[in-house]
Amino acid sequence: MRLGFSPVLPTVASFLLAALWGLSVFAGWGLEAFCADGEASGACAERLATSNLVSGVFAVSGGACTAAAWFSRRDERLFGRVMAVAVAAWIVAVAVLFLGGLLAG
Repeated sequence: MRLGFSPVLPTVASFLLAALWGLSVFAGWGLEAFCADGEASGACAERLATSNLVSGVFAVSGGACTAAAWFSRRDERLFGRVMAVAVAAWIVAVAVLFLGGLLAG
């Protein structure tokens, strides 16, 4: 069974979502977006750190599934399923980060 699309497309989507998550968590994009008002930014940063931790669980699973998909790429059905789980995990990680930021700010 053929996928009908290149396996590079979901991989690039996974890497782009990983980059967005990583920049939001580690490069301060999340702090700048949600805690930049100045007042009570320390408390906001603490609440955002909790959100980062929760979304990190999904980010780790997304990264692990992306790697597992590429190790199983000879089986196209398995690759498609695992890569779909990986992309979904990255989407959930970014969504948790965004919702946590909205609640923190």
